[in-house]
This record gives sequence, structure tokens and C-alpha cells, in this order.
Amino acid sequence: MGSRNRSRTMRCKRCGVTLVVPPSARNICCSICRHTTYVGRDPVRHAVGFVKSMVTNLANSGNSFNSSPYSYGSQAGMQQFGYSNPAVYIPTNYPRVFGKKRALLIGITYTSSRYELKGTINDVNCVAYLLSQKFGFPKECILILTDEDPDPYKTPTKENMRAAMRWLVSGCTAGDSLLFHFSGHGVQKLDTTHDEVDGYDEALCPLDFETNGPILDDEINATIVRPLPFNVKLHALVDACHSGTILDLPYLCRISRSGSWQWEDHGAPSGEYKGTRGGLAILISGCDDNQTSSDTSAFAGSTSTGAMTYSFIQAIECEPGTTYGRLLTSMRAAIRETGSGCQFSGPIASLIRKAIPFGSTQEPQLSSSEMFEIYHKPFLL
Repeated sequence: MGSRNRSRTMRCKRCGVTLVVPPSARNICCSICRHTTYVGRDPVRHAVGFVKSMVTNLANSGNSFNSSPYSYGSQAGMQQFGYSNPAVYIPTNYPRVFGKKRALLIGITYTSSRYELKGTINDVNCVAYLLSQKFGFPKECILILTDEDPDPYKTPTKENMRAAMRWLVSGCTAGDSLLFHFSGHGVQKLDTTHDEVDGYDEALCPLDFETNGPILDDEINATIVRPLPFNVKLHALVDACHSGTILDLPYLCRISRSGSWQWEDHGAPSGEYKGTRGGLAILISGCDDNQTSSDTSAFAGSTSTGAMTYSFIQAIECEPGTTYGRLLTSMRAAIRETGSGCQFSGPIASLIRKAIPFGSTQEPQLSSSEMFEIYHKPFLL
């Protein structure tokens, strides 16, 4: 095929291991230390890069054009998480993002299974509307995966969720704002790599989790947290059980019912780095790692929603320009007030709430890649 299609080799700038560089790659991630090294462009391919640049906006910075339904690129580190295809892939019918804001929204109902949920697609539709109407996210920059979508590449299988997460962070640059929203089931798995403080990995359940397994927090961190470059901001809203540390971020904020707070160090006991490349990642989750999240009609009458998603939207609507601290306390108060669907008012409500600890099994959590003053920092997408 000639020299233009040959792979190159170079050493990782951090650990020195030899890396195989695909012909069109501009960056490559080391599978050993996870450091991303800039490798530049092959001088011959640079001459024809203008044609293929229209595709690389869609894919990872290491991706190159391919005529199949997927775009392929750097293989570094992908086999670590058991990808069925050893190459990185992103479906070519995913949005081709050119703006500074993009979002990935995933809602899974698990229809006709014993795990079926009622409100997850409502959650996705509500968040999509909120992003486009309140926060200026272009509709064409919002990728939605649900099990009601007939597009086989937008069904939230494990493989498609992985591809969509890579789409979310691909090619992001300083000033970009990214959002990841998941509404579905979450589980805990015994930690086998000894990088969890409590001894358990948290995980999201794709539509096909019973056959292909869940997506562990280790992989989520490696896919959408660690690649974030300087001045790129990622917010994750995860409405699922056991989701308190689902992004494996280094810091978890403990907030009491009185409003006092402190950051806990949740860095991996193994010493593995779980932060970003200079960006900021913030997670607002439906509950703590040892808690469950509810799918209920208590908030919106006959319409089912996730308690966390509804309380988040309610807090944003009621108090525009709120801080992270106020946002979390408002969400928790809404869930406690609504409880299990009891919407009494007056003196009887106070008595019932004292006697029955509604909301005791679900308290939204805040975690981050860096510590900040939660009652001073404004919530901005």
C-alpha cells in the first residue's frame, strides 16, 4: 500500500514503553500508564488530511476514516476492558459535533424483563429539553440512546454505550462543556483490582448486561474522565442505584442535612491516577454507593420519572444560577418531602415525616476531580 499506510512506533513520554502509532493518529494513549502523548501527523497523510478531517470531528483524535458503520483508531488500552472489537469505534451516524457543547443521554427501560423501569425515557426527554431550552445545547449535538430507538447503533447495548461515551469526549478542546446523563439500573461488583476504598466497584447496567455484563466505574473513568484536557468541563448526572462514585472521581463531598460539608479523599488505594488531563469532571448521582434510587410517579402524578432526575430539574427551575451546594440540598429536600408518594401538607405532614424517614434510602451525592467551595461555585453547564 506504500509508506503512507504504515504504522510508526514511538516511546510514551511518561513511562517510556514503545507504542505502535496508527498512520492517522495525532495522539495516543499508553495502555500501561494511561498517559496521552502527542505524536503529530504523518507528513504524507497531512497533505490529504482536509478530506478526512470531516470524519475525525466525530471520532477520537486517533481515529481514521473507514467505510464500515464504525470509525476506527488507536487500539491502546481498549482490550483492557474487553472490547469485542480491538479497535476504538464510534458509529459514523452519531452527531458530527462542531459546537462547544455536547451531551450524551441514555435511558433504559429493560422492557419485558423483571428489571423493567417506567420513567427512564421520560428522564432523558426532560433532560434533553432542559439542555436545549435553558443551557443552550444545540439539539444536533445531543446524542440519545434508548431501548425504544429503532436505530441499532442507538440502542443502549454495552458496545453502543462504550462507543457513545467515546463520542462524548472525542476531539474536545478548551472551553467545551460536556454532559453525560444515565437513567437506568446500577449495581455493585466485588473490586478485584484493589482500587476502591470500600472494596466494591460501582457499575452501570446496559440493556444487555445479563449476557455481556455491566460497565464498571474503572472503565467509565478511563473513557470520559481521564481524557479531559485543560479547561474542558464534564458534568455527569447518573440516576441509578449504587451510583455515588460511579465515575471513580478522587473527591466525594459529604453534605449533612444541616448543610455542613467536607470533601473526602477517594483516591485509589493502589495509587492509580483517576483524575483528568487538566479538565474538570463533576458527578451528581442519584444516591450513595450503598443506596438505591427510585423510579416513581410521586413527583409528576401519573407520569413516572427517576427521583434524582426530577429533583434536579425542579431545583434548576426553582433557583436559576444556583450553586452546587444549594443544588444538592434542594434535590435532597425535594426527595425527602415527596418520599414514597406521600404528599400530605400541614401539621399531619410534619408528624408523618418524623415517624417515617422518607428519603432515608436515597440522597443525591456530589463528587469531583478537584475540590471547590460548594456554596460559592455557581452551577454552570
